[in-house]
Amino acid sequence: MYRIGIDLGGTNIAAGLVNESFEIIAKDSTPTLPSRPSEEIVNDIAMLCHKLCEATGLTVEDIASVGIASPGIVDDETGVVIYANNLNFRHFPMIPLLKERFPAREMHIENDANAAAWGEAIAGAAKGSKSSVMITLGTGVGGGIIADGKVFKGFNSAAGELGHIVIEVDGRPCSCGRKGCWEAYSSATGLINMTKEKLVQCTAENRETAMTELVAKKGKVNGRIAFDAMRMGDAAATEVVTEYVKYLASGLASMINIFQPEVLSIGGGISNEGQYLLDLVVPLVRAQQYGTGLVSNPDIRIAQLRNDAGIIGAAVLGI
Repeated sequence: MYRIGIDLGGTNIAAGLVNESFEIIAKDSTPTLPSRPSEEIVNDIAMLCHKLCEATGLTVEDIASVGIASPGIVDDETGVVIYANNLNFRHFPMIPLLKERFPAREMHIENDANAAAWGEAIAGAAKGSKSSVMITLGTGVGGGIIADGKVFKGFNSAAGELGHIVIEVDGRPCSCGRKGCWEAYSSATGLINMTKEKLVQCTAENRETAMTELVAKKGKVNGRIAFDAMRMGDAAATEVVTEYVKYLASGLASMINIFQPEVLSIGGGISNEGQYLLDLVVPLVRAQQYGTGLVSNPDIRIAQLRNDAGIIGAAVLGI
């Protein structure tokens, strides 16, 4: 039994053929080009599905299901993308149009963060659990909630915007229009902004920092600069990471206090810090959990599927 997963992003459309062991056995991609007519994006998704079949000697009849992980608010029952601002989708009938071009037996669509969380629940860090939350620390802070073995979407399919809880009233501006959102502090973008601010401060104070040399080597500030410099013993970098981890832990503790999942997994670019990140953040989370020492602690883990979470998560929708 084979399934196709589509990770529809603002830059690329990635497609993968997944086997019964939830392994990707063939992969392909194409640029999204989001400003073009939406039906052309559907054409390319269908093209990728056909190419995966051709590359592996399969036919449409061999494909048990196709799943799409899409940005925005989606309705799996109708196959409609209700709203996705970065792709200009407004009540767009994604699945009905795709079925005309690639008539697989079963098709599903889900918000991309929800799909990634579902992938981790089926085949990744939260495998075997009935209740889990996945947080992705990338350009923003994404989130997906699995409750009683199902994706929790709310009555209107719009639930799970976990990055937009406010943790600092009247704080940093967020892309959503609010101020003080968790995303503004704990995303890779937030960490980069904190790093840049510290570099400006160090320059003004004539204070040396290893971050300056690392930025010169990389050519830009990224989400690893502060962590790398901290491991070198740099004081200014340690201040940046300490501030970042403080906000990250605050949001993670709130996720636990609200949902009490069996597993809370952390994905996205910042999760590449792995155990080093967990060693910093977990003690702070435990100190803020409601009922610490009296109830069982949720496991806090690094997500396992990495960049394949969207593809695998989309492929296993409907399981």
